Amino acid sequence: MNSILEERGQLARERILQIPGEMQAPEPYRDFFIRTARFLQQVFGILDIKKSGQWAGMTLEERKDWNHVLYEDILPEHYQSSYGDPRYAQQMLGSDYGKELSCLYSQLRGSIVFAFEDRMWDLTVLCELFLEVYTEFLGEELPKPENIRNIMYSYIRDYCDDMMEYRVREMVAPDLDFAASIIMNSDLSDLRYLYEFGEYITDSQIKTAEFLNKMSREEIERMAKTYTEGYRIGFENNGIDLSKKKTVNIRYSLGFERIIRAAILQFEKMGLRPVIYRSATHLINRRQHLRIGYYGAIPNQQFDYDHRNDAAVYLTEEMVSRKLRALQNGFESCKELANTHAGPAVMETFGETPFVPEAKDCVFELSKKQQKMLVRLDTESSQITNRYIIGKERSFTIIAWPVPEIGEHFEEIFEETIKINTLDYKKYQKIQQCIIDALDLGQAVHIKGCNGNRTDLTVKLQDLEDGKIQTLFENCVADVNIPVGEVFTSPKLTDTNGILHVTRVFLNGLEYRDLSIHFRDGMIQAYSCQNFQSEEENKAYIRENILHQHESLPMGEFAIGTNTTAYVMAEKYQISDKLPILIAEKTGPHFAVGDTCYSWAEDTPVYNPDGKEVIARDNEVSIKRREDLSQAYFGCHTDITIPYDELESIRILTKDGEEIPVIEKGRFVLAGTQELNAPFSG
Repeated sequence: MNSILEERGQLARERILQIPGEMQAPEPYRDFFIRTARFLQQVFGILDIKKSGQWAGMTLEERKDWNHVLYEDILPEHYQSSYGDPRYAQQMLGSDYGKELSCLYSQLRGSIVFAFEDRMWDLTVLCELFLEVYTEFLGEELPKPENIRNIMYSYIRDYCDDMMEYRVREMVAPDLDFAASIIMNSDLSDLRYLYEFGEYITDSQIKTAEFLNKMSREEIERMAKTYTEGYRIGFENNGIDLSKKKTVNIRYSLGFERIIRAAILQFEKMGLRPVIYRSATHLINRRQHLRIGYYGAIPNQQFDYDHRNDAAVYLTEEMVSRKLRALQNGFESCKELANTHAGPAVMETFGETPFVPEAKDCVFELSKKQQKMLVRLDTESSQITNRYIIGKERSFTIIAWPVPEIGEHFEEIFEETIKINTLDYKKYQKIQQCIIDALDLGQAVHIKGCNGNRTDLTVKLQDLEDGKIQTLFENCVADVNIPVGEVFTSPKLTDTNGILHVTRVFLNGLEYRDLSIHFRDGMIQAYSCQNFQSEEENKAYIRENILHQHESLPMGEFAIGTNTTAYVMAEKYQISDKLPILIAEKTGPHFAVGDTCYSWAEDTPVYNPDGKEVIARDNEVSIKRREDLSQAYFGCHTDITIPYDELESIRILTKDGEEIPVIEKGRFVLAGTQELNAPFSG
């Protein structure tokens, strides 16, 4: 740390230490600054403990106590009296300052992880931001509300380049190895290591690590192999040369370090070093309430949801341009690292209590103009990223494991999940080929719901020119997308019409009740749900979290899931509402809104195991990339699944007017697929 930064940090710290003893700020604002200063003092305390070496000698219980102290203010039991809650902040501080100061407090909570990573620049500029706002309240008159927002805007504008360029380096540079070093160098049988990351830790992470520690080395390596081999096979199946790549991005939730360590060693044999970055902390790098990267327990999902649109503080045309320029510069400064990056290997979890957000009218909302700016920002950010981490030259894999919150049958469900993730892909490949052969005879597919499901949807298929060497559907056999169990296509948008309905579904961690989406020529025409009392709130919820502020989205994918084993497991343990989309999408037909599965790589040939080329990689929207990239991609892809018990039928409509049934009353009836019904009978 250079001397100037060290001096700035020391001055900021000394000033913050004085605030709790001062009486200068008027009430009710004084309480906000005193309580926030005390929180920052706790962060300074953990910083001192780590630097002195005292942290290394602390017991598990002592580290657990510190972890609780740092996060307790935003935990659900304390949230209603926390300035992290915009509602409480507005009640206490008024409508002029409530949202802005709650947003400030949310940002300051990032200081915890900066202390653990010893990122003193990040910690210093946050403290200086807090002091600048505090000073505004020490004058004879209260500051104008716009002054506070302007200070926060200036902070983000001034440091945008530094924060974003560092974030880009985190994405591709293996030398930023804070997490990887903990994983590879810690004694994983000593669970104190979980507190080294600075993330919130609960019994879930501890019990997960304890459970994995009971497994043999061979079992751990087998689970890791499923994950890493899926990644390797993804490159092989897509004809991409993995030997040219040098890094892999590992994303996971804390507690699974034994598997991750084994995976790192397996990836190293492929010539890949790990890039493991934390989910974004700085507001400029966050994407609503989503967490992309590694993370621990989520202290309070409502807190994340309440602050999902805090970008409203800075989102202007100037900042969109500046952010895009910073992203470009960041990638340009590490071009070689980006070009040799292979893509993400994601390990998801499931079993957490489903989150049903509370809508609040005191949080930041994006204006119509800002919504359009966000769409532009997401679209152009994707274009920049794909120019450096070249889409057609990368791949991915994704797998999911249960966590203890899933209930008393956690260990049984974990064993069942191992079986699901390692099903005989050759058997499924053969069965799914029967479905594909039938689908290739069709010009459309009709999907009809039952048991309260109002789905009545006709999906138009692309034109197949030569069935001897071409096919419309990809035979998905557990490479990049684990577990096995689906055939999918990019449907033709024109003449894809009807209603998609699910009685209850969880998408990206959010619940939707009675979700209905109407399609006309493959584009979303209307939508509704029954989460909130007013139709306006329901539409805003869907627009924000499914359409991601776009006016409409195309149907980017139509698939038929075949993993009845996963479906029966979910029914047996009553965990359907806790399945991740990764598994849930294999338990019935599903429809993705947004980009196709082949986005940014449509020109790369894809072949099924039978040697036929999958030609349905584009649709009428994605093909626009040849003239205008901004019109072709949306930066989102959300799968919505109809479970078998809500499915009346799936029928292929042929050109000569025949109907070929694939599923009737939730069971497979197509010749060659009946074996998929075996799990239903136990």
